[in-house]
Parts: sequence; C-alpha cells; structure tokens
Amino acid sequence: MSTLLHAIGLWATKAKWLVLIVWIAILAVLGIGAGLFSQGANAPITIPGTESQAAIDALGRTFPEVSGTSATIIVVAPDGKEAGTAEYERAIVDATTELEALPFVNAVVSPFAELAPSEISDDGRAALIRVQIDATQSDVPVATSDGIIDITAELQDALPTGATASYGGDVFSTSIPGFTATEAVGVVIAFFVLLFTLGSLVAAGMPLLIALLGVGVTIAGLFLTTAFADMTSTTPMLALMLGLAVGIDYTLFIVSRHQEQLRSGLGVTESIARATATSGSAVVFAGLTVIIALLGLSVAGIPFLTALGVAAAAGVAVAVLIGVTLTPAVLAMAGIRILPKKQRALLAANTAAAEAGAGSAGSGDTAGAGVAARKVSRADRFFGGWVRAVTAKPLITILIVVIGLGAASVPALDLRLALPGAETLEETDPARVTYELTGEHFGEGANGPLILTGSIIASEDPLGLMADLADEVRAIPGVAEVPMATPNQNADTGIIQVQPEEGPQAASTEELVSELRAHHDEWLETYGVSLAVTGFTAVGIDVSHLLGESLLPFGLLVVGLSLILLAMVFRSVWVPIKATLGYLLSVGAAFGAVVAVFQWGWLGDLLNVHSAGPVLSFMPIILMGVLFGLAMDYEVFLVSRIREEYVHGANASDAISRGFVGSAKVVTAAALIMIAVFAAFVPDGDPSIKVIALGLAVGVFVDAFIVRMTLVPAVLALLGDRAWQMPRWLSRVLPSFDVEGEGLARELAHAEWPADMPHAVIATEDLLLPGGLQIKDLRVAPGEVLLLDPREATSRLLAEIIAGRGTIVAGTAKVGGLLLPERAGSLRARVAWADPASLHASVSDRPQLIVLDLQEAAQQPLPLSAVDDMRSALAAAAAAARQAGRPTPTIVVLGERELATRILPEGTALVADQATDTLVMQHEGGAR
Repeated sequence: MSTLLHAIGLWATKAKWLVLIVWIAILAVLGIGAGLFSQGANAPITIPGTESQAAIDALGRTFPEVSGTSATIIVVAPDGKEAGTAEYERAIVDATTELEALPFVNAVVSPFAELAPSEISDDGRAALIRVQIDATQSDVPVATSDGIIDITAELQDALPTGATASYGGDVFSTSIPGFTATEAVGVVIAFFVLLFTLGSLVAAGMPLLIALLGVGVTIAGLFLTTAFADMTSTTPMLALMLGLAVGIDYTLFIVSRHQEQLRSGLGVTESIARATATSGSAVVFAGLTVIIALLGLSVAGIPFLTALGVAAAAGVAVAVLIGVTLTPAVLAMAGIRILPKKQRALLAANTAAAEAGAGSAGSGDTAGAGVAARKVSRADRFFGGWVRAVTAKPLITILIVVIGLGAASVPALDLRLALPGAETLEETDPARVTYELTGEHFGEGANGPLILTGSIIASEDPLGLMADLADEVRAIPGVAEVPMATPNQNADTGIIQVQPEEGPQAASTEELVSELRAHHDEWLETYGVSLAVTGFTAVGIDVSHLLGESLLPFGLLVVGLSLILLAMVFRSVWVPIKATLGYLLSVGAAFGAVVAVFQWGWLGDLLNVHSAGPVLSFMPIILMGVLFGLAMDYEVFLVSRIREEYVHGANASDAISRGFVGSAKVVTAAALIMIAVFAAFVPDGDPSIKVIALGLAVGVFVDAFIVRMTLVPAVLALLGDRAWQMPRWLSRVLPSFDVEGEGLARELAHAEWPADMPHAVIATEDLLLPGGLQIKDLRVAPGEVLLLDPREATSRLLAEIIAGRGTIVAGTAKVGGLLLPERAGSLRARVAWADPASLHASVSDRPQLIVLDLQEAAQQPLPLSAVDDMRSALAAAAAAARQAGRPTPTIVVLGERELATRILPEGTALVADQATDTLVMQHEGGAR
C-alpha cells in the first residue's frame, strides 16, 4: 500500500494541475446533473415486510380514504366559550369545504359531521378537522400543504376573537434539515485549530478547501442519485457532516507529516511522496474502516438505513480519494510555502550552510539542512509530561479510566428508541402547537391513533362485525376510546381506529400495540378476521423494534472487524483487543450522554433540545458504525507511530514516549476538528441530526482524549514487549497492511541495490526459504536466460519467488526492479508462468518475464513440433518486444539443460544452471 501511494504521490506532484482540473470537472458535472435531475431528499422511513407497512400498502388499494397521510387543524375557543356553537360551526364548515377542493385530498372529516362526534373535546372548547391525503408523507404536493396553511390562516381570521386555529398532523410532523450559519461555526473553529497546529495560513486553508471540494462532490452526487432512488432528508446531512469532518482530518494528517519531513531537510517532491505513502496509508486504512462500518448498516435489512450507510460511506470514500490525490497535487503547488515563514527562513539558512560545508569538505552530504534541531515546543513538553504521567502507574490509570467511563455509560441502560414526531419540533412551530393542544383537549393518545385493519369480505353483516370488534378492542387495557369502526364502500375491508391512553412515544402505547397483536389469533378464530395493527405510530414502533434487534449483530460485526483489521495493521494480538474494548467504552459513554440529554432532559435548554423523550431509533446503529471508524482513525495514527519507533529499535517504554509525542499534537487537532464540526450541528440542528451529532461529538472526545491518549499508553506500558507479539501461524494467515511505511523504507534503502549490478533483472542475496532452505547470491543481467535444474530442491521455490508467488523468510530479492516481497503483487502482473501447452497464449499478453515450466515435459519426450512451437513463441515474443521498443522478456527455464537448449532461440546470450551451486554464465561470447 505504501509503495503504491508513494507512486501516486510522485505522479500527483508532476500532474498537479491535471489532478486539480479533474476534481473540479467532476464537481461541475455532478453539480449540473444534480441541478437538472434531482428529485429532492424527502423519502419516508419505511420497512417493507413488517406488519404495519404491509397493512398500509394494502389499505392504499382497498381503503384509499384512510391510506396515505393526514393533516389536522385544531380550533380552540377561549376559556368560558365552546367550539360547538353556530359561530364556530360556520367558520369550520367553510374551511372544510375549501379543504375538500385541495389536490390529493381524499376526505375531510368535520367535527360537525354525523360520523365524527368525538372530534369535539369533552370540555367543549376544542374541535378537530382531519384531512386525509392520497399521498405519502414525502410526496404531498406543495400546493396541498400550502393550501392547508392558507386555509388555517383564513379560518383564524374568521373565528371569534380569542380563538385559536393551528395546523399540524403527520404532514407537518417532521422538518427537512438544512445547512445553517451555526454549522459554519464548526468550520471556523476547525480553521483556527489548523492554524495553531500547522502554523501557516496556506497550510491551514488547504485541508478546509480540499474537504469542502470533496463534500461538494459527495452532496452533488447524492442529489443526482435521487433521480433514480429515494433518499431520506437525514442522508445528505449525515454525509455532509461526516465527509467534512474526515475530509479535514485526512488532509491534516498528510500535510502535518509533510511539514515534519520538510523540517528534517527532505526535498519537497520526495517529502510529498513519502507523506502520501506513510500518512496516506493510515488515511486509506482509517477510511476503509469507516466505510466498512457504514456499509455494515445493511445488516439491519432496512432499506432506508442501508441507503444512508452507502451514502455516508461514499462521502468517506471521496474524502480518502481526494486526500491521497488532490492533497499531494496542492502541496506541490504550495511548495516550501506550506511551512511557516520563520521555519522557511531557518530551513533556507541551514541549507545554505550545509551546501557551503559540503563544498569546502568536498562532500555532498546536506543532512544538516533541516530545522529539526529547533527548541522543543511547549506542545511537545506538555504531551511528553502527559504520557509520562499516565504510564508511571499504568494499572491505576487503567482503573480510573474504566471505572469513570463505566459510570458515564450507566444512563445508556435506560435507552428507549422511537421515530421523531411533532413533539421534537420547536415550541413555536405550528405542528408542535397543534400536537400539544390536541393532547391537552383530546388526550395524548389522539396524537398517535392506531389502526386495525383486515379483510371482511366473508362477513354477511359487515357493520355488525365491526361493532363487535370495536367492543373487543375497547375492553383492552390502554385503550382510551375507539372513535371509528367501519367497513369500506365495497364492504371487503374494515378499519378500527384506536386511541391509546398515552402519546405515541409512551411505553404504554408500545405495549398496547403488542397486546393488540397478541389477540390476533383469538379474533381470527372468533370472527374470521385477520387484523393487522398499523398507522404512523405503529410503523414507528416497528422501525424502532427492528433497529433495536439489529444492534447486537451489528455490534458483533463491528467488534469482529475491529479485531481483524487492527491485527492486520499492528501484527499483534493485545493491541486489537485493547482497541476494541476501548471502543466499547467510548460507545457506552456516548450513549450515556445522549440518554441524559435527550431522554432525561439534562442540559436541554442549553443545547436547544425541544422536548425530552425516546431517542431517535436509528441513532445507536449509526453512532456505533461511524464512531467505530473514527476510533480506528485515532488508534491507527497514534499507535502506528508508537509501533514505528518500536520496530526501528526503541525499547517498549521509549517507543511509547516518542511515538506519543510525535503523533499526539496532530491527533489532538484532528479530534478537536471532529468535535467542532459535529457539535456545530447540535444547537440549531434538525432533531434527527442533532442527536447523532451530539453522540458523535461526545464519542470522539471520549475516544480521542480518554481512551486513545490516556488508556492506550497505559495499557501498552503495562504490556511492554508483549504488546507487539503475534503467533506465527496467525501472522501467516493475516495479510499485511503496511501503514508505517516499512516496505517503502526498505524499497528506498534498496533503490540502487545490487551495487555490483544495479540493472540486474533478477538479483538475490542471503535468501532463506520455508523449511530452512537457502539460496546463494544470484544475478541475471538483461537479455540473459536463467536455467534452474529441477533436480535441485530449491529450484521450484526460487522460480515461484521470481514469479512473485513464493514465500521469503529472510533475505533480499529484486526482480525487474521490484523489491520482494513488498512488490510481489505488481510482479505477478508482469510475469507469465507457462508450460509447453500454454506458452503461446502466455506470451500474447506481452509479459516482461517468462517462467517456462518443463518439469512435466521431462517425464516424456516432447514431439519435435512442440519444441518448434515453443522456440517460435519465444522468438516471436522477443521480436514483438524489440519492435515495440521494449526490453526483450527475460526467460527463466525450470527444466533440464538438454531440453532447454533445444527450445531457446538462436542467439540466446546466457545459460545458467544450479542456482544453489556455481552459476555457469556465458554472456555474449565471454564468460563472466
């Protein structure tokens, strides 16, 4: 990975303007497409397959008068007056007539209609007008919703003085979130954190601009997809929030590493490439963990949640791609100006001094040109003191953190889930006003009526049947009243409207839904009717229940991924276990904070929480997924620097101290930026967003500062060298993910190797193979053929290594300029492994190296035609390479000398055999 990113970084510095133009073009194309084809992000939250959703879908076909969605207008008379007088009736009936004329309105139930006696409150002061609309909540035409608002205003004017008319209901129960000036505060705070961390306006502005460009691409792409797929209003806001936060952080990590390398005296171009390779590897891994976690939301099997996870994952993927491509390009444009002015001046002075010294001494060594010898900063002294404090008594530190975060997680035990309704809106919102007035005069249950529906086509007395069923429902505890029980016009479907005693968010209402469903079999046997419970409230309960059931499998998925991915990166058993347990503590504390604020009402006024109640049903699973990725970000960026010090020779204690100080400043800045961006969505945010934003802000704070920067060093100090141990069998099974750039460092160190033949096509030195087998040093020059005797035990193993398929235990090997095993994947794409039957097909792919396996051919004589075919295939491959201006393919023959000499084309420059013994090499007529 680091080698690939090093190459991408070098390419981006050379094609910097092309990279910038391509990203701007992508933004422009997606933006234009979104402007032309976007259908908006306002899809309803539905769960196909649940009882409530199936019943709603069926009602749309059999009973359209009660399907779709609804609106409510409440009229309240002042104290001492009644809403049932003639004066009120005239105004309400006129409004009802106007409402019936609105588009998509199926039915309007007047409080004075014969079948709606319950629409006048018991105290006589309030009257309800119910409007049934033939559309889903997200598809209600603007003309209809605006018409209801206008008619309500006219009704208010027509009512007697002191009376109130207010609109609400399902149509107006949720708001479409939008970006406000408050969210921009997070970006401003992020800028100042970047300025303090990086010390330069150019460096501070770069992560912001790159992140904003990435977010623009993401949001434009998401709105373009609404032309083909539905999207909830929460989806683009979550993608915006997450994409902005990780986009800034990912660029910050690369820019910070680049600055550090420039100060050490590394050249601009090579520094950009190495920063992209090292910090870029960590960015790719961190982004990958976030993406996997977000895609893991699909385990719930809920379409809207899957779409939300895919959209947010797309935003993170864009942040990663733009981070490792556009960041090095823009860094190349900035050049040395990425450093603060004083550091640039000091670097220039040191460079001049180093060059002068090199000239007088006759040496080209300019290693002293950096500014690394500057005074230790206050931040380094602070972080050095901090890591010494938390590792001095590691067991005490661990106990304090675990007990403290365990206590902070206690409120999470009281977590209740629900979908947001009008009660979460601002107190002055008309829908919230209507909700509260309805609850005050008609009972809280009037805000969340339930509907029982089923087929009654077999009944000979539909009206009597519905009356009997209504009586059965009234007898169930928790039912306040049954306002309506009626068949449809065709008498094939019946509905029973049930008003619970408490509101839609109450635990008793959820229990009532379960109780009604528990009577299904009894009523089916007695009345022959299969009744399903549905309605907006029942759908919300089903959504919350299904999401709650999904938390455990999703949690197991996340924990399992955490263990596997971190084991791949750190080649350790204890580090993944420690990181995963720390993540669980962070999640618990985040859940605890959310319950305390949104469910218990703590700090509600300060955080602009409009009402206390159950938590947004899909918050826990989203928070777990996103926080998992972010927690792994900090784990990778912090622990990878510690491991880098350890693998480079430092003892366990020194590695913790040096690695922590080297990474703590940038991790702190990254966490502060995340917290600022998330927290900015809390004060004026949409209820669906602010609960997620607060949970993420608290989770990031706890994970970055308490878990990663306090608990992690203490645990590593307690473990010592054991922290970096892994069983050999597990190390062989797990693939390696070179985050620290060890492979890149080894490639750079062997760039000119072997010194005795720098352009050797094949070179090995001190190779140790599985089973303890050794291979002596080997060199094969361009145009030579390597013959491996199949009777030697190491021949096939060496051939597999040369083809990029073998295992190297120790030693050095380079084939075609690619160092092994780091570049084995790239080598395999350039090598053809062929036998006599497949040689023609293999050389047609224009390989750079051909391994010709003749072991089976030695078992039985080859026909002369087969020998001629192989000779002609090799000759044609060489001719095609010369014609194309490419080097002639290097040939490795795994077979006996006699057969090999018959196959090789005339003019073959070299024959070598017995790789484990003396190599016999003839090169263009002379031995060497």
